[in-house]
This record gives sequence, structure tokens and C-alpha cells, in this order.
Amino acid sequence: MDQRLVRYEASEGVAWIELDNPPANTYTHEMMRQLDDAVLRARFDHDVHVLVLSGTGERFFCAGADIEMLRNVEPWFKYQFCLHANETLNRLEQTPKLVVAALNGHAVGGGLEIALAADLRLGRRGSGKVGLPEVNLGVLPGTGGTQRLARLVGKPRAIELMATGRTFDFDEALDLGLVEAVFDPGDFRDRVRDYVRQFLPPARASKAVGLIKRAVQSGLDASFHDGLALERELQQQLFLSEDATEGLAAYADKRKPTFRGR
Repeated sequence: MDQRLVRYEASEGVAWIELDNPPANTYTHEMMRQLDDAVLRARFDHDVHVLVLSGTGERFFCAGADIEMLRNVEPWFKYQFCLHANETLNRLEQTPKLVVAALNGHAVGGGLEIALAADLRLGRRGSGKVGLPEVNLGVLPGTGGTQRLARLVGKPRAIELMATGRTFDFDEALDLGLVEAVFDPGDFRDRVRDYVRQFLPPARASKAVGLIKRAVQSGLDASFHDGLALERELQQQLFLSEDATEGLAAYADKRKPTFRGR
């Protein structure tokens, strides 16, 4: 039986997906396969509305790819490994449900690249460093890091961060816009749970949240005209949804809506 490297638990509308390869939660080809399976499992579970991605333990979210593994394989495998990892992170980014990365510890190299494929990121104060230091190995961030970081913080800042390879704490990551919030370590998981609850039914129309994500993620990679066309298409899907019917009725009745994510 393959080693279980990704833990999956779904409860109360949230799929908790944890990277589990101690001590640093480094990823391998097998971990990426299991992460891919977990993302698909959550995507097709109608009772899951938000995905939370984190790491096991107290010190690491993920320290990136397993360097020893990469040292001992042929160049063609390195290329295929990066290609598959990119496909997995693209799937994470494009799944029409909100993905929150709960960074419980160090998120460096490929670990930060995984987090950048999430929609929102939350940091655990004082628990570790963030950065893309691949230049120190003579390579570049090859799992979407050059593209996603530049889109998030702008080209000059992204180039500076990657070319120097420096790492920094979560409070600086907050200032840079890499994370949306930083929580104290004592109640980190509880704070993450409270944070994601705001996106869940019955308070929030999670299908609309998911299609907002899709409109932004796909629209920004297209022309403005094509982005508007996609927006109209997704809006039409929502007009046919149960939640839109409920939301409009609740507004007319002057009451709070009760959404179901349908």
C-alpha cells in the first residue's frame, strides 16, 4: 500500500487537506498524485464548499520538493515531475470552490508555490519563513512561482524576491500582500475555521463564491472582452441556481437569506 502523504477530512462544508511527510512536508511525485486526488474528491463532493490546505506538525507547511529525490533522478524525470506538479496546482487553482492555504509553518520554495495556487492565504505568526529561494540551488521557481508571484505582488517586487532568494516572516508577507491575515499560534486552527466559515452556507452563497473565483482566475488570463463574456456566462448559471432564487426572494421579503450552495 502506498504511504499516505496527504490527509483528507471533510466536515461542516470544509475539506481539510493536510500535507504529511515529516519532518518538512516536502513533496514527491506520489504526494502530488495524492494531492490531485484530494482536490478532485473535494471538487465533486456537493457537501464541500471550501478547501483548506495545510501541513501536519508545528514547523512546516511545506519546504518544497524533496531535494534528495531530485538529485537522484534523470533530467527527463525532473521535467516530468515539474510538469505534473504544475498540472496539480493548476487544478487546485481552477477548481470552482474557494481554496484557503493555512500556512502553519515554513512555506518556502515549492511549498510557497503550492500556497500561491490557493485563492487566499493565512499565516501562523512566528511559526516560520516564506520565500522562493530556488536561485540558491541554481534553478528558478518552476512550479508556477515566477508567474503567480508576479501576478500577486507585481513584476519588480517579484523579480527582487526571487533573484535575492531571501525569506521573511508572515508579518512581512502580510505587508507584501502574500497573505490575507496572520493569526497567533495558540488558536491558529480555530481562527482558520472561523475565517472560512464566512464563506459557507447558509450565510454565504458558496456557488456564487466559486464562480466569482472562476471569473477572476480564468478572466484575467483572457482579453477583457473574453473576460466579460465569461462573466456573463457564469452569471447566467447563477441566475438558474437555487441560491439566486433564495437571495432575490429574501431581499424582497426583507429577511436574511438561507443559502444551500446549490
